[in-house]
Amino acid sequence: MLLLDIEAELSIWEQGRVVWSQEAFPVAELAYHVALWFQNPASAREGFALDSMQAGTGLIRITGSGQGWRVGSRLTPAFWTSPVTWDVLAAAIKGFDQSVREGVTTLGIDPAFLPCT
Repeated sequence: MLLLDIEAELSIWEQGRVVWSQEAFPVAELAYHVALWFQNPASAREGFALDSMQAGTGLIRITGSGQGWRVGSRLTPAFWTSPVTWDVLAAAIKGFDQSVREGVTTLGIDPAFLPCT
């Protein structure tokens, strides 16, 4: 499956420093599932957990609270990013999506298989 074969290093940054990173992460699969979640009108009320065929459930999580949206991983259950507004989260998701699309295009693959964010 193409989604699983496109891998790159994925890092979560907070205040200018890397707080979590994994090499050979299925970034196309994450971009695909995050885009579907982001398109759903209920996404602004419901959290996200990547249910990866390759990496299992919850490897990447996005959850909302009264303070804002936070990103975490089951690999580091005690760590969550600081809360941000929906607009900040949306901008980060769109930036990630654009980065994956550019990388896929560089590989000579049409990124049309990825839903639009």
